[in-house]
Amino acid sequence: MKWCSVDVEEAQAIGARARMIRRRRGLSLEVVGGLAGITKTYLSMLELGQRGFNRRGLIEDLAEALGCSVADLTGQPYSAPDRATLEGRAALPGISLALNDVGPDEVPDVTPRPLDELVAWAERANEHRDQGRFSQAGQDLGTLLTELQAHGLTAAGADRDRAFTALVKSCIVAGDVAFRLAGNGDLSISASRRGYDMAARHGDPGLIGCARWIWAIRLVEFGARGRASRVLTAGIDELGRSARLRAEDTFPAEMLGFAHLVQAQRAARDKQNDDAHAHLAEAGEIAARVGECNGNLQHFGPTNVAVWRLGVGIEMGEGGRAYESATRTPLDVAALNSKERASALYFDLARALVQDGPNRDAEAIRHLDTADRLAPTRIRNDPIARDLVVTLDHRAPRRVWELDSLRHRFGVGGQGPRRVDG
Repeated sequence: MKWCSVDVEEAQAIGARARMIRRRRGLSLEVVGGLAGITKTYLSMLELGQRGFNRRGLIEDLAEALGCSVADLTGQPYSAPDRATLEGRAALPGISLALNDVGPDEVPDVTPRPLDELVAWAERANEHRDQGRFSQAGQDLGTLLTELQAHGLTAAGADRDRAFTALVKSCIVAGDVAFRLAGNGDLSISASRRGYDMAARHGDPGLIGCARWIWAIRLVEFGARGRASRVLTAGIDELGRSARLRAEDTFPAEMLGFAHLVQAQRAARDKQNDDAHAHLAEAGEIAARVGECNGNLQHFGPTNVAVWRLGVGIEMGEGGRAYESATRTPLDVAALNSKERASALYFDLARALVQDGPNRDAEAIRHLDTADRLAPTRIRNDPIARDLVVTLDHRAPRRVWELDSLRHRFGVGGQGPRRVDG
């Protein structure tokens, strides 16, 4: 048996970048592996494309060990894999200008449109985000942010509350657009931080909690886990008090549950598995108490907690076990009523199977195909999803039409190494 290869460089993109950076730094496999918490043998296999990057924490740890950014390893932003991505990225300069041209306490020098019109616009953008239509969500979003801030800092009473609430939602959308379409961590953190600043000026505990956990997500995605943990710890303390005081309003409890979920994700990436399981249990108890909720189109409840539990399990290296746990009882995907969330679920089902070994790659391909069809711009611009396609292609003993279709849709070149007899 022997290996043959076609366009191997593309098929090993993240690993090849890691190898190049390590060599330019003059670092050995042993040193970098030790800093990243993996063996030098495993690092060598990653560099050579013989193992895939199916955990986000692994990419973050390796970037830190190499003294580079995550984007240096992933190569983001990628060439736009589709027209929707290209159109969506056109919104990013406007978002950046809106966040940098005025500070959180400055009134923009604009004449804003009527507040009713802007609030309706913010709701549409949030709905587009929830359904994975990020290019539509981002259309002229910088203008929306600017005009809502003008209202929020000058209006009074109910109009002030409405403006700030819509502004916080729009900042969340802006962070998602920046991250999902271009992997722009700096801009996504800036947008989520502006959302938190605006929520703090509003003063509603639930809205502050929502903005805080979104900010923490962006910090975790950027690899800033220490700060994310501090932000979440403060949020859990504050939301715990608010949830008890406002039992008739489930929104603070929903946000408390989400804070525990992000803390579980952060702990898993820090290899603190006991803490991760403890936070998952806390979130599960809250979900069982409040049921299926959808404050700010975030979908907290038993179903989404199950989705998060699967993703956290993968980060802990429990892919096969996490998959079996998630599928033991059929998940009510319809309860999410969100293509973005449903896409995340099918993507993680694929990740879990690939992490467990090659025996169920055909199922993994089907799950990944479903994820891509639900929210293509979300999946095709995700470095883990792209590496998943490469890993599946690398392991396939023969050409598979469904896999070739995924490669073409993702714009991932090459067929990778093929096993042949002889």
